[in-house]
Amino acid sequence: MLISPYAVKRPVDSGTNINLELTRAQVQASPDIDAHQPVSRQHEHQYLSHYGYPNYRAGSGLWGWDACPSMPPHVPTPTDIEADNAVRERDQQAADVHLRSSSAVKGYDIQASDGSIGHVQDFVFDDVSWAIRYLVVDTLNWWPGGKHVLIGTKWIDSIDWATGTVRVTLTREQVKNSPEFVEPSDIGRDDEKRLHDAYSRQGYWD
Repeated sequence: MLISPYAVKRPVDSGTNINLELTRAQVQASPDIDAHQPVSRQHEHQYLSHYGYPNYRAGSGLWGWDACPSMPPHVPTPTDIEADNAVRERDQQAADVHLRSSSAVKGYDIQASDGSIGHVQDFVFDDVSWAIRYLVVDTLNWWPGGKHVLIGTKWIDSIDWATGTVRVTLTREQVKNSPEFVEPSDIGRDDEKRLHDAYSRQGYWD
């Protein structure tokens, strides 16, 4: 089954547990999903409606009308509702776009502007907004004796699902000069600033 960030209690537990604002009955009645398959827009509509969550693609924020998946959700205005209806109509008319499981993307080849720099090893997400901020890239299959590095999701140029390739607007030299990512660790703002400076990128928080 899917669990939306809307269902996660705030603040997030710093341990290994994720506490949810759900009952067992809600979970049992939740729409079924094959975790190994892509998720269609139609399935999203069914899932969000089941729990009474807003359509996160309707507004200008990361999570629809808000920057974070807070509950209770933002009280929609008539303009918000009109935007939500427009998104639903557009999705029904357009080709069926899919969400992908992160486990399916692991192992994808990362192509910089001047060649391969490794593959997707893992992901780093923001525990406030629940946005995926970085890909953890293993460079060892390109650069013997290399390291794990972080690549911002905003630096992705395109993803080819058929070939399992992620293209980024970076060079091999930038990757070699970037800070090494060592797990397990929390990533503070100073760490992010050093990372963005290494790639000559503006921070998403600016």
